[in-house]
Order: sequence, then structure tokens, then C-alpha cells
Amino acid sequence: MTEMRCVFDAQAKLAECPRWDEQSQTLYFVDIDSFELHAYNTASGNHSVRRFDEEIGCFALSESGGFIAAFRSGVYTFADFDAPLEPYWKADYDQKTTRFNDGRCDPRGRFLAGTMYSPKDAFLGGLYQFEKGEKRLLDQAAWTSNGLAFSPDQKTMYYSDTPNHIVYKFDYDVTTGEATNKRTFIEFPRGNGRPDGAAVDTDGNYWSALYQGQRVVKISPEGQILAEYPLPATYPTMVAFGGEDMKTLFVSTCRAAQTDAELEQFPQAGGIFALDVENEGQIEFRFAG
Repeated sequence: MTEMRCVFDAQAKLAECPRWDEQSQTLYFVDIDSFELHAYNTASGNHSVRRFDEEIGCFALSESGGFIAAFRSGVYTFADFDAPLEPYWKADYDQKTTRFNDGRCDPRGRFLAGTMYSPKDAFLGGLYQFEKGEKRLLDQAAWTSNGLAFSPDQKTMYYSDTPNHIVYKFDYDVTTGEATNKRTFIEFPRGNGRPDGAAVDTDGNYWSALYQGQRVVKISPEGQILAEYPLPATYPTMVAFGGEDMKTLFVSTCRAAQTDAELEQFPQAGGIFALDVENEGQIEFRFAG
């Protein structure tokens, strides 16, 4: 296993939601604070950017081509990278205090996306599920929704509340889309990183980016930390498996939160980093409609 390396020096304010398209060998990611969606082809080096009028928190690729994405104002679909946005669901929360953050599709192609509640004085961050134009609230007990991922057997859903340092697990019924039996999977001590975005490998290990922790941790299905991987950025935000063999771990990072001293130490903060790993990642599920 090699050291973490910067594969794309994006200089993003808040790079998030790295997502691998195995069909085109393209890594997508967002820069939330810059209202941008990025596409980086790892084979050709081609890089495209699309800027929106508001924050794009997360997205998923669609089975029919194109994307579904969660913005501050709601959920939209678009047929390709440059296509017009088509409204899917209009936000019914206070957009001054709340926006979408982390999300992905479940094994049946439902789109799940969680919100963050900026005042952080109440647990008003919700996790929503979208299918065939309908919305379902799965959980509402977080400040900042993050870490959404599914076990290889599709029976467990993971979900983290970053400011509270907790990753939860739920029993997940992929047939009905119900999430039940919420319990703590792992809780991290204060002052050494907070669990942000995550992904699960084909062996069932949960890989979490520890925001303000300068590292990624690999956690067993039983909740035991198996390994820790430092990287040259204080604020990793999310991980994604990709590469031709799905054994490259991509890590997005935040630049805006770095102090001047941290930027001098970590000048590539805001970039996309990568680590060659032994565990194969799961191919990302796509939106079914």
C-alpha cells in the first residue's frame, strides 16, 4: 500500500461527494461553496466544471444517463453534464438555515440525501429518500447529515452526524426502503477528527474521512478501527472507491477551513487525493427514477 497522493490539485473551497463512474473512468465531485460540479477523467486528464446558482450538496449518476442532485432549494435531475435542471422535489424546509449535504443511491436506485442545519442548536438535519417523485423522511436527529453508505449484503445502512462525532447503523429493508433499529456504530472522541463522508468496501469495512482529523479510518463491520491513513490536508471530507480494479480510494478535502499556517504546511488542501488499497470497493448504485 502506497502513501496518499494528490491526483488532482483542485484548490476547491469545499470538495465533497467524490463519485466514480466505472463506465467512463471519470471521477466526479462537487465544490459545495463554489456551487460547482467537477468531472475529472483519470485516463485523459480532461477536466470539466459546471457552475450552478446555489450549493450542490450531493448527487448520483442515473441509470438512464445524467444525474440527480440535491441543492439548497431541492432536488433536480439533468440529462447530462450540461443539460438544464429539471425540478424533482422542492425544498419544504427553511432554506436560510438548511441545505442538502451528503447522499447517494441505495441498491434499488432510490436517491437518499441528508440535510445539515447550520445553527446547530437543534437536531433538525434530516435524511430523505426519493423514489418515483415521492419523498420519505427516514431520520431526523442530526446537525449535519453525512457518512451515508450500505453494507455489501444490503441489509445495513450507515449514517453519521459529523458535529456529534457519531456514526449510526440501521437495519435496511431494500425491498421496502425502510430504515429501522437505529443504534451507534462507532463514536469518536472529541478533538481528533469528526466522521464525515464514507464508503463501504466489498468486505463490509466502513471507510470514513475524519474532518479536522487529517486522516481516513478503516472500520470493521463490528465497529473496530482496523487502520488509519494520514493525508496532507487537515479536513478530508469524503472517500470513494474507483480505478479500473476499484482498489483506488479517492479522498476529497476542504481548503476554505484551513488556516494560513495549515495552508503553508498543506498547499494542496482542497485537492483530490488517492490511496492504493487492498480492499475492492463497491460499484456505485445509480438512480432508477
